[in-house]
Amino acid sequence: MIRIERRLQQPRWLMFAVPIGSVAVSFLVMAAVLGVTGHDPIRTYRRIFDAAFIGHAAWTDTVTLATPLLFTGLAAAVAFRMQLFNIGAEGQLYLGAICAAGAAIWLGPHHATALTILAMCACGAAGASLWALIPGALKAFARTNEIITSLMLNYVAGLLLTYLIFDSASPWRDISTIQTRSFPQAVALQPSQFWPTVSPFSVVVPLGFLLALGVAGGLYVLFRATRFGFEMNVIGDSQRAARYSGMRTRRKILAVMAISGGIAGLGGASQVGDFVHELDASPQGLQGANYGYTGIVVAALGRYNPFAVCLVAILLGGLQNAGLFLQGVDFPSGLVGVMQGIILFCALGGELLIRYRVRIRRSVPTVEAPVTPETT
Repeated sequence: MIRIERRLQQPRWLMFAVPIGSVAVSFLVMAAVLGVTGHDPIRTYRRIFDAAFIGHAAWTDTVTLATPLLFTGLAAAVAFRMQLFNIGAEGQLYLGAICAAGAAIWLGPHHATALTILAMCACGAAGASLWALIPGALKAFARTNEIITSLMLNYVAGLLLTYLIFDSASPWRDISTIQTRSFPQAVALQPSQFWPTVSPFSVVVPLGFLLALGVAGGLYVLFRATRFGFEMNVIGDSQRAARYSGMRTRRKILAVMAISGGIAGLGGASQVGDFVHELDASPQGLQGANYGYTGIVVAALGRYNPFAVCLVAILLGGLQNAGLFLQGVDFPSGLVGVMQGIILFCALGGELLIRYRVRIRRSVPTVEAPVTPETT
């Protein structure tokens, strides 16, 4: 007999073994897919590793692609740790980019760069937090499923992003010339408003990546050394037990959703200040990158541990970087998406192994005793 039982206690070693095993299984499955499609798995993996992690330029591109994944992965990890399934980091990233770009446009290029960065971070985090509080309030006071509400708000945020650039004369749209009025274009930031970079060992590291590492450190302290983090863990394990002990679960739901949205909003601010330097509403821009959804994979593989999320974000950033390098006639871009999808499904499968275990029992045939006159 095969039975699936929920684990009453989760062994500590399982928290490390399952994510590593999930990645290993995903690479084995990808090797099978590569073999079926006519690609040598060993050669492909070598090219992926070289393109992602060999050389200063490779590391620069990997860190650049890992930065938004790190923000959205941390945003998802905060919420998931308390069993709040915030699927809205994608839309919260958009709101962060909108508010950060608006702050930079309003301040103009004549203020100090530090002031501009501070205003962009504050406005981006605040706008995304307020956006995340919508599903948070519905969850806390109306018991609405936060998965559905946060997911639907992603599409609303995407439409708002498109409206500001393509369908209105908003402050985010450049209408200074006849050409920009005919062909919608966002207001570009001036060079004095660009976020600075650092270059340790000749690797260009954007300020947003360093900011995300600081956020990860802050979250680790929050989870491990504060009462707030302790109550998060208790509520995540059992809301009934938390309410019985006097914890204010509604306030915690609102606070955690606001923190989660704020981190995603910082990712949107980083996209504007570090990379695109404008509110990019094109289909190939923020809305085509799917950073928020990939962040769920990062959080799941990292087991909601902030430092593990950093490592997984770099891994997936390297995979995306290598995918861009590998794309060509002999290696279509769709195959790169398949590889990322395999990692996602293996991560979800590993999550089930952590929560449940499989027991196999042999059924022993029962032998009926013979009926005798004495027994009758």
